[in-house]
Amino acid sequence: MRPVIRQPFKARTTEELMALLSTVATAILAAIIIAMLYFGREIFVPIALSILLSFVLAPVVGIVQRIHVPRGLAVVSIVILAFALIFAMGSLLATQLTQLAGDLPRYQSTISEKIQSFRDTKAGRGTLERASDMLKDLSKELDKPKDAASSRGSNLILNPNVPGPQLPVPVEVRQPDPGALESLRSLISPLVHPLATTGIIIIFVIFILLQREDLRNRLIRLAGSYDLQRTTAALDDAAGRLSRLFLTQLIVNGAFGVVIGMGLWLIGVPSAILWGILAAALRFVPYIGAVIAAAFPLALAVAVDPGWSMLLWTLALFLIVEPVVGHVIEPMVYGHSTGLSAVAVVASATFWTALWGPIGLVLATPLTVCLVVLGRHVERLEFLDVMFGDRPALSPPEIFYQRMLAGDPAEAAEKAEQFLKERSLASYYDEVALKGLQLAQVDAERGALDQERLTKIRDAVSEFSSDVSDQDDRPPAKINLTTDAEATSAVESVAENAAHENLPILSKEELPPEWLGAHPVLCVAGRSLIDEAAAIMLAQLSTAHGLAARVEGAEALSSTNVFRLETTGVAIVCLVYLDANGPAHMRYSVRRLRRKLPSATIMLGCWVKEIDRTALELLRDSAKADLVAASPGEAVRLFIEAAGVKDQTYGTSKQETSVTAAAS
Repeated sequence: MRPVIRQPFKARTTEELMALLSTVATAILAAIIIAMLYFGREIFVPIALSILLSFVLAPVVGIVQRIHVPRGLAVVSIVILAFALIFAMGSLLATQLTQLAGDLPRYQSTISEKIQSFRDTKAGRGTLERASDMLKDLSKELDKPKDAASSRGSNLILNPNVPGPQLPVPVEVRQPDPGALESLRSLISPLVHPLATTGIIIIFVIFILLQREDLRNRLIRLAGSYDLQRTTAALDDAAGRLSRLFLTQLIVNGAFGVVIGMGLWLIGVPSAILWGILAAALRFVPYIGAVIAAAFPLALAVAVDPGWSMLLWTLALFLIVEPVVGHVIEPMVYGHSTGLSAVAVVASATFWTALWGPIGLVLATPLTVCLVVLGRHVERLEFLDVMFGDRPALSPPEIFYQRMLAGDPAEAAEKAEQFLKERSLASYYDEVALKGLQLAQVDAERGALDQERLTKIRDAVSEFSSDVSDQDDRPPAKINLTTDAEATSAVESVAENAAHENLPILSKEELPPEWLGAHPVLCVAGRSLIDEAAAIMLAQLSTAHGLAARVEGAEALSSTNVFRLETTGVAIVCLVYLDANGPAHMRYSVRRLRRKLPSATIMLGCWVKEIDRTALELLRDSAKADLVAASPGEAVRLFIEAAGVKDQTYGTSKQETSVTAAAS
């Protein structure tokens, strides 16, 4: 029998145990907070409404204070005015609902006629027939007289004094009339809870607006008072942004409700004011709010109009107004989005609705926006921005490196195409792809990448370079706007560092005779497969600018292989290194290439992260190279200069740069 070999138990380190305990503690704390929000919703809902209302009213209070009104008076007057408007709108809403409820029985005949017309058609039979029967049964149940219902609950007795067959005598039991206090209590009790909640909200809003600076200071204390200037500026900026965002949303959604209400009134839909208010409120609900707001007027239009014109006009109203507000007015007023990712909007709506019901659905987006803004400015809450914000979780170089690790260059090529709509291929290689390979180099130096992963990265970069090889590297004629957050972030990151944005594309007529070979540029990897991946990118970029190039791996620099190296037509050689830890290797490699190609120009491409020009020149002098470059874009520029077209290049480049700057 084969003995079982037990693996030795690997003890956890102190760091792993601390990380595990921290994760467990965070999970327990999150569960406690969620439980508090759910069971304490009677308290937290008014507080949340108070905070959001304070953000909306804070700019108005500031405007009133600028005309020399004392702060206390400004706060109290604005809060009273705001709640007076809310109460007026609520009373108007109640009036409209009462009127609509009284008019609903009149629309029953219209609905029945339309259902009957559908029943007469072949397509309308089945489901609509069952719906009609259900409506008839419901109507019969509602129209039953009260006497019949009451007789079922009455006690039946027989009269013993009447001879012959005795009929049951109905007996009705009546409760005594309630007193004045009982009537008053039954009238007030349904209003106690809403009035108490409203009073709590009013008090909270007033105190939040009066003690705004004190609350800010306490939040600074919780966030960390070690950097008061930065934290104060961040919180002031966050409060200002949230106030402007919520106030603007309120104005835009209110205008949407006014337009919808007026349109429905012109069309003839009953209770147009009710549907306008409902449309303004539901538009705070993302994605489905406008759909829900349109469903009620559409259903009422079917019930009111014997024909179909009112339904079509109502549908056209929502189909026109909602896209105009969502895709034209909102982007002009406060940008394309609220700063939340689409998944975060859906998840937050689900979460807050499960906790607080319908009011949670309305408050979901504003509350999540508050959390994301705090996460962007408070270091301890940064995870909120990562989880719910619309900014990319990974930087463009990290995305590039991660896709190369996963062996998926297709997605990286797609991101590069979005980038290339506004910037050049040289800028992409300098600011995105090269930085991604530098991250790989860091992992390789600490032993996190084995040979298999290094090979996968090299192969993925080769496939990626092939995918973008058909991209024209001419500067774009105009700046194209993009809505992709990751592409926009990448473009903004190179906006100030686009030193090689306008490199020219050379034709064969511009090249000297010694540069007319099949591959005048030779790119050689220094020591590793990551160096070879960088050399592949350089070769593709050089070819895109009219200087055909080929790539050789690091093994070509060995003393045995260097003399078998094919060098026909090579005018310039670039040695590519992503680390500066081997100056001796650089020197020996340059020496071997010099013996093999005595007339060619030898360039040292040392693409180390954050290396200065002085260190580069020292490396070039130590290796006895002719030129040195710190990036693929700079290497291609030096190729062009070495080809003897320097003056033409810079004349064109400067002209194109000025045109691009003017367009920007």
